[in-house]
Order: sequence, then C-alpha cells, then structure tokens
Amino acid sequence: MKIEKISIEEIKPYENNAKLHPTEQIEQIKKSIEEFGKNDPIAIDENNVIIEGHGRLEALKQLDFKEVELIRLTHLNEQQKKAYILAHNKLTMNTEFDFDTLNLELDSIVNFDMSDFGFEKLDFKDENHQELVEDEIPDVPEKPKAKLGDIYKLGNHRLMCGDSTDIDDIKNL
Repeated sequence: MKIEKISIEEIKPYENNAKLHPTEQIEQIKKSIEEFGKNDPIAIDENNVIIEGHGRLEALKQLDFKEVELIRLTHLNEQQKKAYILAHNKLTMNTEFDFDTLNLELDSIVNFDMSDFGFEKLDFKDENHQELVEDEIPDVPEKPKAKLGDIYKLGNHRLMCGDSTDIDDIKNL
C-alpha cells in the first residue's frame, strides 16, 4: 500500500455515498485530527473518487488543508467499489463497546476531554439499549421483581438471588 499526497481539490466525493456525516461528527473528526494528527489516509479510486474518507475530507477542508494523504484502490471493479464503500461503513457500526472496559479506559485518560469525541463517562442503557442519562436511571421498585434462584448476568459477572444457604449452588455457576 503506497501513500500518496495530492491537492485536496483533486479529490471527488462519491455522488451516491449513503453514509451521513452530520456537523457534530465533522467537528469530532476535526478535533481528532488537531489532537492526534492525520493518521488515517483517505482511499480513492483511479479517478480520484472517494471510496472511504468522506468525513475526513470534509474535516480537512474545514481545517484549511491544501494537500491530503491517500491510498489508491485501483484493484476494484465498479461493483466491488460500491460494495466496499457500503461494507466499510457498515462494519464499523456492527458492534458495540464493552462498557465495563470502556469506562475503565475513560477513567484512565486524564489529559483529554473524551466528550469531544462523543464519549461520556457513564453509558447507561435501558432494556431497549437506548441511552439513559444519569438522572433518568429508574429507581429501585418498591416490590422486588427478583426471586430466589434468579441469576443475572452483569458483564463478566453473575448475580444469583438467594441467601447463605445457597452457597453450593453459587459455587457451581
């Protein structure tokens, strides 16, 4: 893979790019570039059309860059280009974070405001995986819903409802 440098004006956006890049995301990309540098080249085809990197290009333009590092993907036919554009964008969305590990990592970062990149220290989700802000976390119900013997998965941990007489059952989990 060879990295080239060309004028930013020579790069053409793919006219049917389905990935959205709202202003908030462009601002996050700009902050990332300012803080950490340009570490991810844009990929273009033989006609200088973007295959991946539309958001990065917009951020670089807004930061008044005149040249940009890129790679050329000339080995793809037209169908492969379209498929790769969609696949590349979708693959980044196909997984979530391990929130326990994420929060540990966020706690260990003290020199950067990670909210600039869309991270909040606590990421609580309801049963539909919708984000909850801290003051929206439901209170403990007056009547408990759990019963003796219920087992709950809490990240890598298991919680069994019971009393000290259930210790043998707990050891076998």
